[in-house]
Amino acid sequence: MKEKLYIIPLNDALQALDECPFCFLERKLEQDLIDFVLGSSASYMESDTRALTDKAGFCRSHFKKMYDYGNTLGNSWILKTHYQRILKDMEQAFSSTVPVKISFFDRKKATSSPNTAVGRWLLEEESSCYICNQFEKEFPRYVDTFFYLYEKEEEFRKKVLSSKGFCLPHFARLCEHASQNLPEKKQTLFFPPLFNLMKENMNRIYEDVSWLIEKFDYRNKDADWKNSKDAVGRAMQKLKGGYPFDPVFKQR
Repeated sequence: MKEKLYIIPLNDALQALDECPFCFLERKLEQDLIDFVLGSSASYMESDTRALTDKAGFCRSHFKKMYDYGNTLGNSWILKTHYQRILKDMEQAFSSTVPVKISFFDRKKATSSPNTAVGRWLLEEESSCYICNQFEKEFPRYVDTFFYLYEKEEEFRKKVLSSKGFCLPHFARLCEHASQNLPEKKQTLFFPPLFNLMKENMNRIYEDVSWLIEKFDYRNKDADWKNSKDAVGRAMQKLKGGYPFDPVFKQR
């Protein structure tokens, strides 16, 4: 079974006792991809790799992480050949964009679709990222493996139900997968314990943040911090995913 290839990293993610095992997997995969693109293996020097990154480009977030990573030469090579493609596409978009007469009523119509070749081209550029695309190819396999293990292995199910739950974005994807792929009977077994897990852990985070606020009261200056010292970062992760408290990932 192909999904078995993903069992070890999924188990590792649960054993990390993180606020969300899928955030843990996402970070590991993202860092592996940045290493692949810019690291010591010098993938950026391979024309076939740059052909892929030239075509897909990178989102704002991953450009920032690539900049922080610290490989000036690697980033320069990627940008040079990517710009070569961008300049060609830009010229084509510019030559395809012509003035269009718009009536008064057309101006009043709200639309989310670009009207110009330039707008369509830039929207496509903005929505494409090599690293995001690679993660989106891998993530469904981790989700498939999660459901396979949750159904087949009691020990894995116990680990999940004794974990800290998930961030809300990744939990939403789990719920959508369950609703689209599990028979109704299995859904009735899946949702209640996971909902209880999420409620318990969302309340735990709430209490940690609340106590952190109380610690700023001079009357509590000698009180125990409990689990509140890192509550802000964990609370942000729980709501939106990711690791706002992580140090910058740099070239090793």
